[in-house]
Amino acid sequence: MRLTRAACDSKYLTDALIFAAKFHLLYCSFAMTAKSHSRNHSKPKPGRLRAIARAELPTRYGRFTIYGFQGRGSQEEAVALVRGNLQGKAAPLVRVHSQCLTGDVLTSLRCDCRAQLELSLKKIREAPSGILLYLPQEGRGIGLMNKLRAYQLQDGGMDTVEANESLGFAADARDYDFSAKILKELGVTKIRLLSNNPEKVRQLERAGIRVVERVPCQPRVSKISRGYMQTKKTKMGHLLDGI
Repeated sequence: MRLTRAACDSKYLTDALIFAAKFHLLYCSFAMTAKSHSRNHSKPKPGRLRAIARAELPTRYGRFTIYGFQGRGSQEEAVALVRGNLQGKAAPLVRVHSQCLTGDVLTSLRCDCRAQLELSLKKIREAPSGILLYLPQEGRGIGLMNKLRAYQLQDGGMDTVEANESLGFAADARDYDFSAKILKELGVTKIRLLSNNPEKVRQLERAGIRVVERVPCQPRVSKISRGYMQTKKTKMGHLLDGI
């Protein structure tokens, strides 16, 4: 049967529309599959610990490999400075250090944080292997602004524990489960821990890290920080000699 020009044009138009519809459906199907694949395979699952970066870090305490780790949210971020063979015969020397802007960076004498950080790096340099974990746990877990509010209360006569509790926080709100996950990610389940804090030992062991030795981390105490150190010893159970 011979089609008229109008009929032919109509047929071609219909075929073109059918083709376009099929192409559109195919494209949408492909796009949804690609998006699903990207969501399921390219992106990490929520809450999964992952190493974000690794680089060499020369310091005045020696050369380290620095890692960036991330878990769930801003509180589950940490830096790990690693030195030596972590799978050697001796358990690595580990310091789990809470960020202290006022001490570590601004050299405040209200606390012993910077002195502990520097002592830890020196001891790790001298050990066969070691790790320094640096965590965003400002003010023993209450955050920078609340720590400054606590400072203001301490200027009015409170000690560090009373100030934290007056603001509605625990004396020490830190949690070390994320630290334990990072150590395991680095292949470490047995450590020598640089710490004066028995609670840190208990939490790490509860999370599956065997602390074979607690190594004191007690630098010289300044006259200004002595009262702070006495509070940590008497109210928080820190193991401090001569305080």
